[in-house]
Amino acid sequence: MTMRMNENDALTEALRAAAGADNVRTGEPMERHTSFRTGGPADYFVRVQSEEALQKVLDVLKEEKEPYTVLGRGTNLLVGDLGYRGCIITLTGGAAPVTDTGEEKEAPDASLLRSIRVDGTVITAGAGASLAGIAQAAAAKGLSGLSFAAGIPGSVGGGLVMNAGAYGGEMRQAVTGVRVLDENGAIREIPAEEMAFGYRTSALRTHPWIALSCTMALQEGDPRKIREEMADFAKRRRSKQPLSYPSAGSTFKRPEGHFAGKLIQEAGLAGFSVGGACVSEKHCGFVINKDHATSADIRNLIREVQRRVEENSGIRLEPEVIFLGEF
Repeated sequence: MTMRMNENDALTEALRAAAGADNVRTGEPMERHTSFRTGGPADYFVRVQSEEALQKVLDVLKEEKEPYTVLGRGTNLLVGDLGYRGCIITLTGGAAPVTDTGEEKEAPDASLLRSIRVDGTVITAGAGASLAGIAQAAAAKGLSGLSFAAGIPGSVGGGLVMNAGAYGGEMRQAVTGVRVLDENGAIREIPAEEMAFGYRTSALRTHPWIALSCTMALQEGDPRKIREEMADFAKRRRSKQPLSYPSAGSTFKRPEGHFAGKLIQEAGLAGFSVGGACVSEKHCGFVINKDHATSADIRNLIREVQRRVEENSGIRLEPEVIFLGEF
């Protein structure tokens, strides 16, 4: 299927009116917005700056019956080479200021979509803020409980969807509540106990809600020890992960009682490649874009790894990566 839009069509103009002309693009290459650095054009690409703008954009898309997907930082996403027939909405943006209660600093927009606010031992973060940003904000105030997030390249919103975690830490250990936009366009506060956090999943994967922000309860700690822990995690990542190549991090979920990387290595797939996509020899749990891979290369490699691992061990690996669009 080919792209249906042009820069001056009625839907483009309606989206510009809702989100601001500078925040709407057509035919936007998704390779610019995914950590794999692959992906064809999205018909429409909209960056929202406020909750109000998000509501208006969704009203336009629903009125026109236009498909849409909300994008975080694209760190767990594989978009097809032919792109996405619909609208990509993103809440992420540039770095946001870290503010304390009572400081006369303005958030980047009234909705706090990308801000990080520290109030005692509680952090409130917009869904468009980065996970690394909230970890750094916590460390700066001597708050423990988010060190695991310092090296995760995704957004808070994406982290809530996937219950992001590393080195024994997960979002669900800190989150006390999530502010969402529900399927009816209403803003709701969802307590943590209703978020159904699990291994790489949450209620945001099973409900048509869009995360707007969340609150997290942390603990007072020793700033020096927190920084040391974050430095240790960073050192371990550099030593064990292929960070010099585009990837989506761990490609497969951890099978119960096993490790995906070990199963892949035991199947003799270290360094195995399809086109420009390759199983990392440094960490077999990572599929990397080693040499100008296409999204089809990556998808086909993932499928072949699944097939060979199952043939070798009887275990079917499940991708963490989300597939989107036309391949």
